[in-house]
Amino acid sequence: MKPVVMMYGIPNCDTIKKARAWLDSHGIPWQFHDYKKEGVDAAQLSHWVEQLGWEALLNKRGTTWRKLADADKEGINRERAILLMCENPSMIKRPVLIVAETIEVGFSEQKYAGLFA
Repeated sequence: MKPVVMMYGIPNCDTIKKARAWLDSHGIPWQFHDYKKEGVDAAQLSHWVEQLGWEALLNKRGTTWRKLADADKEGINRERAILLMCENPSMIKRPVLIVAETIEVGFSEQKYAGLFA
């Protein structure tokens, strides 16, 4: 039995669309969690941060980060990053893909091919 693949993200994100298309074209079943609509809680984010580090999850290139007040960006640490990502799920890099116990952030055809080899 194939592991259940869980993808977290925002449906209109171009990277999400690429990742979904890749999974579909390779016949890999997946489920989607829209964290704009369904949210993401601090416990889930803490688990991801434990595995990957907050730096891997916090999207500092996006519009949401750039619109933050400088005071909110200063002194960023694990706890502050988790709080910001809970309050602003669009600050989480996309997609977050969970395959069994593996967590992958972002989309790369090479990385995905390695996950499902």
